Amino acid sequence: MVGKPKLHYAKGRGRMESIRWLLAAAGVEFEEEFIETKESLEKMRNDGSLLFQQVPMVEIDGMKMVQTRAILSYIAAKYNLYGKDLKERAWIDMYVEGTTELMGMIMFHHFQPADTKEKNLALIIERATTRYFPVYEKALKNHGRDYLVGNKLSWADIHLLETILMVEEFKADALSTFPQLQAFKGRTSNIPTIKKFLQPGSQRKPPTDEKFVAMALKVFNS
Repeated sequence: MVGKPKLHYAKGRGRMESIRWLLAAAGVEFEEEFIETKESLEKMRNDGSLLFQQVPMVEIDGMKMVQTRAILSYIAAKYNLYGKDLKERAWIDMYVEGTTELMGMIMFHHFQPADTKEKNLALIIERATTRYFPVYEKALKNHGRDYLVGNKLSWADIHLLETILMVEEFKADALSTFPQLQAFKGRTSNIPTIKKFLQPGSQRKPPTDEKFVAMALKVFNS
């Protein structure tokens, strides 16, 4: 029997969180080995575990996979969350690239200098509500289905829900002018595997705080 996927990363969200989300939504149990010191990261680099000397790294199906996008697309395809044909996959990729851009802005916000944080936060909210959310709102409205692509849960939906919840941590009413996304959030949050992941005590990580930022800078700045 093949063991559970093992995730190697710091004990926080960062680039691994979307991988946790995707596995959890697929109903896949996984283990985590947290990197908490520069020495443990160096050990992984020295023993050849990291193809490009970087994490996240996921041990799955006999591979030591690196590069976030490669890991996510592998999991999505393996667990039937990547569309039924090339066109659906292209749409999923486009939608995921959009949420990845917005998520990246949020991720790096926590590492911004204090004097630019307020301006950066305003930009995140502006981009979310004028550039990104309108695209998903329109897509759901135009085809009148529950999910973004092919009327079936896909990686695009899981990534969008994760992004919505991240934006709402900054601005609770971020979806106030997006009725389709409000309904989408309600539907997808209640999918049993996702609902379980959203409960306290799951492997979902809390919002990034100063403690995590300090640890990440100490371990990964090399």
